Amino acid sequence: MPLDQKPVPAQPSADSGPDRAPDREAAGGSSGAAAGGATEAWSVRQPGPWTHRDLAANGARFHIAELGAGPLVLLVHGWPEYWWAWRHQLTALAEAGYRAVALDLRGIGGSDRTPRGYDPGNLALDITGVIRSLGERRAHLVGHASGGTLAWVAAVMRPSVIQSLTVVSAAHPRDLRRALLTDRRQMAAFEHVLGFQRPWIPERRLVAEDAALVGRYLDAWTGPNGLDEAAVHAYRQAIQIPSTAHCSIEPYRWLVRSMARPDGIQFARRMKKPITAPTLHVQGAADPVLLSHTALGGGEYVAAPYRWRLLPGVGHFPHEEVPEQFTAELLDWVSRHKE
Repeated sequence: MPLDQKPVPAQPSADSGPDRAPDREAAGGSSGAAAGGATEAWSVRQPGPWTHRDLAANGARFHIAELGAGPLVLLVHGWPEYWWAWRHQLTALAEAGYRAVALDLRGIGGSDRTPRGYDPGNLALDITGVIRSLGERRAHLVGHASGGTLAWVAAVMRPSVIQSLTVVSAAHPRDLRRALLTDRRQMAAFEHVLGFQRPWIPERRLVAEDAALVGRYLDAWTGPNGLDEAAVHAYRQAIQIPSTAHCSIEPYRWLVRSMARPDGIQFARRMKKPITAPTLHVQGAADPVLLSHTALGGGEYVAAPYRWRLLPGVGHFPHEEVPEQFTAELLDWVSRHKE
């Protein structure tokens, strides 16, 4: 399938051509009431000041939204989001003089849905491969939740590529592994992840009734500020793109099923390697999914400047619940580590 390496207009389009299959899936037949009550076509490629394009990395095709010029800041979403989660930060970073790029992970949004490749090592190589495909040697890497886990992994596997690290709502992989084996409170908070281990049933539940379950997750996982209706609508639409529900939970299946396998044990050992990138670690104090005491302690693995920020009254999505506060923290951190 040919790759479109040129920026495309940031407009929803249901007839984007035969080489735009994931995008066509996102728009075709996926319409519904937007927050304002009007019925309109929906697309992964939401309009805005950014441009959308595709690029090749690590044997797959990835969709990105890009805005601004300057040092690269690569933004990696968590579950059940996609690139749209970073809309506030894209504009703020561009205005501050950065090249801001929000990535759709493998299997999600406008990126390829491959039959395999959802282990953390390969997904981290997707991220560092995208940095290289963007023509950059290094980047400030920002990751939320599962994207934050991959940010930790990328900083271990390809340290020369990561200029600074910002991890949001994500424990270091070794701390998460330990908590899921020993901490009943964290096990209970990850009940949805344990439910993902069944075959096929989780995928069907996620897309049933216009992805109502995803809406309930989003509502339960946020603090008092919550998410706006347009965002919830977008994430419910995105999970219904064919194969997305399956691909998006495959990393969680690897997480649990690999714990007693040689590949999981080897991965945990590899993650002992110290991280050399300056690291900002942001956690919502009211996060019901990744408990703050599980995330606390990530600095043990960082052999560089490390800053811990616990945000009172904030849930699992700091970048969306308190975008101005989060963005101020992010801008201050990357500005301190430009060189």
